[in-house]
Amino acid sequence: MNERKNELVELLASGCTSIEEVHDMLKELFKGTIERVLDAEMDNHLGYEKHNNEGDHSGNSRNGYGLKTIQTKLGKTELKIPRDRNGEFEPAIIQKYQTKSDDLEQQIIAMYAKGMSNRDIEDHLRDIYGIDASPGLISKITDKVLPLIVEWQSRPLERIYPIVFLDGIVYKVRKDSKVINKCFYTVLGVNMDGRKEILGMWITENESASFWASVCNELRNRGVEDILICCRDNLSGFSTAIEAAFPKTEQQLCVIHQIRNSTRYVSYKDLKAVMAGLKAIYQAPSEDDALYHLEEFKEKWNKKYPQIGKSWEDNWAALSTFFKYPEEVRRLIYTTNAVEGFHRMLRKYTKTKTVFPTDESLKKSIFLSIQEISKKWSMPVKDWGIIMGQLCIFFEERLRAA
Repeated sequence: MNERKNELVELLASGCTSIEEVHDMLKELFKGTIERVLDAEMDNHLGYEKHNNEGDHSGNSRNGYGLKTIQTKLGKTELKIPRDRNGEFEPAIIQKYQTKSDDLEQQIIAMYAKGMSNRDIEDHLRDIYGIDASPGLISKITDKVLPLIVEWQSRPLERIYPIVFLDGIVYKVRKDSKVINKCFYTVLGVNMDGRKEILGMWITENESASFWASVCNELRNRGVEDILICCRDNLSGFSTAIEAAFPKTEQQLCVIHQIRNSTRYVSYKDLKAVMAGLKAIYQAPSEDDALYHLEEFKEKWNKKYPQIGKSWEDNWAALSTFFKYPEEVRRLIYTTNAVEGFHRMLRKYTKTKTVFPTDESLKKSIFLSIQEISKKWSMPVKDWGIIMGQLCIFFEERLRAA
């Protein structure tokens, strides 16, 4: 890197007698560098270098250049953009309708958002553009999103969210020279238009009633006055916290999580029969019918697996909420699948980062991933018109106040 700087200084010093001449030479250096990168991108696009016989009868070839004027920090620069005969070439460094040069920082942040690790970005910049950017520099550049995270996490929210899902995902983070598990908790809301929205993200080592109280109070402070139904896992302390912050909210415990917990210690030879018994409970047409099947289940399995029936009884108040609603509402709220689907997408973006060096690096990665994933949430959830119509009947007074 120092050698390159020295060469550049010597080049600018030779023959430059004014600031304007230095500026002009920098523009020419920029122009020449970008055009070499564009040619390299064309080589990669076609699969062979210029004048190479491998391109004969390949189905596509170079087709001269087009001129494009782009505004940079050095002023306007006219670039020669290579073209291919099939019109398929779209350069990455100077995109099709781009009229201003993106900072390298923006390109690095975009790659980080796509799930590339600092080392991957470093290798990519070196291999494609011949740029040396250390992982430390890349980390400093991506740190520029931290103020955006603070702004996003404190943005105003809507007054009423008909349905909110809550679940966590575990990541490994370094702390005091050790690698520990930290849970990233997501609050995913479905707004009045039926569109999904991540309301916030919280990272903690240990969940507790005080932690969940702070989360619920933060939502209230940001403008949330009411939540109709909250779908959740059996999180320690959350039930008490949401009752304190949103006393009218109905809570639905995730049935799928309950089944997983129930069958954790069931022997393989009994698993199919136990699952069939539980299915009769949660797929019952009414709560009374579900309670009847629960009693049947206990009579059959209590001697061998007493903990299952007890767990369903202890959690019944939160497990049975969905029974009073029609099928369309039931399908949406009986499981936290909506937020778990978000977490599956999140894993795809963060899978290259097995261990995060700090909480801040985890927050950056997740925040940028949220921005990418949210772009796909352009449509309301399935059957939202029917669902909202039913909710307007069950929560008429609360929704009328909105």
